[in-house]
Amino acid sequence: MKEIAERGQLAAYLDSYGLREVFPEALLPYLILYSFDQGELICAQGEPSSMLYVLVKGKLKIYNTSPEGRTLVISFKNPLEVIGDVEYIRDGDIVNTVEAVSPVLMIGAEYRWLRKYGGDHSPLLHFLLDIITKKFYMKSSSMSFNLLYPVEIRLASYLLSVSFDKADALFRGKLGTADLADAANLIGTSYRHLNRVLQKFTSRGLVERSREGLWVKDPDGLRKLVNRNIYE
Repeated sequence: MKEIAERGQLAAYLDSYGLREVFPEALLPYLILYSFDQGELICAQGEPSSMLYVLVKGKLKIYNTSPEGRTLVISFKNPLEVIGDVEYIRDGDIVNTVEAVSPVLMIGAEYRWLRKYGGDHSPLLHFLLDIITKKFYMKSSSMSFNLLYPVEIRLASYLLSVSFDKADALFRGKLGTADLADAANLIGTSYRHLNRVLQKFTSRGLVERSREGLWVKDPDGLRKLVNRNIYE
């Protein structure tokens, strides 16, 4: 995580997304623009939370680990999205692990300044309520994804989400060989089954594998297979 000192860039994102109407004026000096590298963790499930982030550029992967140790991907998020809102309202630890899929920019505000200057600010409270409501709806739906959809659809959706960012046409992500086991866990299947599906995708020219990792070769073919991305 790096702090971007240039206030002009922060101001541009505030104006672009209409966030000046959301945050109280007294809070604006305490807002900071942060950058995260691809693969960097924004926050980890179970850790203490002290910061609210607003995603303004890039893509995030959100996943959860159950008490039994089962890890499942919940969703991928594009701007405009908020991280740390549920924790701010509940005053609790971080609910889900959040990771940068592509290079990410986020506006951050410490909880102490939010409570001091925005605790009773109606536009901010309405903004958070709308975001949180959508999150709980998405989480409810996502829990059934791994039961209702076959592994082929889950894997195709996952590959599309980690490999492309619709806001950055130049971004082309890849899965390293070591990442495939994690991918199997995240979509709720075995590593052996994932490899069988990948062999089918490779034979159909949808993906390409090498010693370095895996790339999506035919994104349009994957999109036709899934009809719609179940994780976005």
